[in-house]
Order: sequence, then structure tokens, then C-alpha cells
Amino acid sequence: MATLDIKGLRKSFGATEVLRQIDLSLIDGEMLVIVGASGCGKSTLLRLVAGLEQPTTGRIVIGGRDVTALDPSERDIAMVFQNYALYPHMSVFDNMAYGLRIRGLSRGEIARKVDEAAAMLGLDELLARKPRQLSGGQRQRVAMGRAIVRDPKLFLFDEPLSNLDAKLRVQMRAEIRKLQRRLGVTSLYVTHDQVEAMTLGDRLLILHEGRPAQLATPMEVFECPADTYVAGFVGSPTMNFLPGRLVQDGTAVLLDAGPLVPLLGRRIGGAVTLGIRPEHLTPGAQGLTLTVDLIEPLGSETLVHGRIAGITAESLAVKFAGAVPPLETLTVDVQSGHAHIFDAASGKRINSIG
Repeated sequence: MATLDIKGLRKSFGATEVLRQIDLSLIDGEMLVIVGASGCGKSTLLRLVAGLEQPTTGRIVIGGRDVTALDPSERDIAMVFQNYALYPHMSVFDNMAYGLRIRGLSRGEIARKVDEAAAMLGLDELLARKPRQLSGGQRQRVAMGRAIVRDPKLFLFDEPLSNLDAKLRVQMRAEIRKLQRRLGVTSLYVTHDQVEAMTLGDRLLILHEGRPAQLATPMEVFECPADTYVAGFVGSPTMNFLPGRLVQDGTAVLLDAGPLVPLLGRRIGGAVTLGIRPEHLTPGAQGLTLTVDLIEPLGSETLVHGRIAGITAESLAVKFAGAVPPLETLTVDVQSGHAHIFDAASGKRINSIG
């Protein structure tokens, strides 16, 4: 177990700058989830920490030791890949034991470590099987077991659940979180799935075009996104955005769509974007009138998608508990206590909630 410090990290491939000034610190046992759209630099950051790529500038320090120039084998890390990376001709036992044999451990020590990891992961009865005889979830457990037996200072997860079906993803992400907490190993977890990010991380690092957009706990990111990119990325369905301008000395937003939304406290003036999550739009007689495009019944809740003519290019989403009858139009009010206000030009947040 160890801390991780990344200082002034940049990475360029030729003239293309992929990562720009990454600074972060992980405490011992923390799990940081790195999330963002495809091409934002998530996997590149993980590969830099692993030693599979060298940074253009910056330092990587694991457990107080600068490992920036060290080979992957000298960093005392373990990585779990998207494609499992198991040896097809080896048994489960041999796949898990391979790294220990390379390190020269005795047969007895290898057997003890593999048996302990197998018991932890429910692989006891599968040690003699080959990877082709396993399900996707079982292969992922083997890949995790191979990492665990090394007793590393740092776990690196590179989208390990992306090849699994939806039900198995939910099951495996719960298992990964329980296992990481039990072992207490400092971990970096890369995903493009914001639901995984919210449920797995002690903190989230949201990357946008190679830059940190926000570094905070999952609920801080959800409740107080730093800008419109983060607000639109985290949450399912995504946050709704409406153009407007601050009025009444900055204590309300007059939306281009017409309604006035009071704000709590004074704000700076100017053109703004109001963000509101689908669950914070409620039926009302004097609010926003939407022409309904689509109704999605999801069992315990229903999503209604609609447009305000001439105001927004994208549909707005409204979330209801339970079923909703067929609708052609829908009028909703903005719950002003849940309004997020962003500067229209920069996209940066300019208000706090509550």
C-alpha cells in the first residue's frame, strides 16, 4: 500500500498534446476513478503511471519514491486490463502464479498466495480450468486474482468491465469495490461509464481534452459541477441547459424561454446558462411549455423528452416517478433551489446550490 503523487504531468505525441498539467495526490488506500469522453487522455494517464509510456514533463511518485524513469517491473504495481490478458494455454492457477514464479518465490509460497486469492474471488473450483472454459466474469476474476497475488503498492484498472454484459457489470463493479476496500490498496480506475465512476470512486477526476475539469468526491461532482462539461457528463440522463440572463441585481435568471427563476443570494451579472437536472423539473401551470417528442417508461420512473420552440437545439428531459399518460405538451417549473448557473461564455460555474 502506498500514496501516489503526480506533479506537473504532460504528455505529447509529436505535435499533439494529449495530457496537460496533471497534478494530483492519492492517500494510502484511496480509489480514484478517472472518467471522461473518448480521447480525453484517461488511458494515457494510466499508462504513464504504469510506466508503459514516458511523460514529456512531470514526475510520478509512488510511496515517496520517484518512479518516473523506472521500468514497469520496478514500480510495484499491478494492472487489470480491459481484455483480461490471460495466457490461453495456461490453467487458472498458472495464470495467477506466473508473475510469482518470475519473481522467484517458492512453490509453497506461490500455492499459498494463489489459494488465498482464489478463495477471496470464488475461484477455488476453477483453478484447473483454461481461460476458454470460463465465462467473462470468471476471466475478469482471474485477472484480478493475478493482480492480488502480487501484493502491489498500486492497482491500475483500465476499463475492466467494458466487455461484460449489463447485469454482470453491476455485479462485478460491486465486487471490485468491496475487494479494494478489503485489501486497502491505492487504486486508479479508468472508465468512460459515469455510473461506474459514481459508484466506485472515493474521488473522481473528470478529464476534458487532456485537462482536469474537476477533482472531487462523486457527490460533490454531481451536486456542484465545476462547469457545463462536467454538468453534462455526470448524471443519467444528462443535465438540461437553458439560456438566460441575470436580472434583479443578480437574484434571478430570466430565461430566454420566458419564465423568471429566483436565485438564492446575489450573483454577478451577465448572460448565463441555467442547468437543471431532469428530476428537478416539476409539473406547473406557469413554467416552461414543451412539445413532447418521446416518452420512455422505465418501470419505476418515466422520462419525458420535449423541445421549446426556438430556444434549445436538444430535447429537455423531465423525470417522473411512476407512469405517465400520453402527452402532446407538458408545462414544467424549475425548482430554483436546485438551479445551477454557469457563465454563458466560459461555461464556468458562478453559483452554489442552496
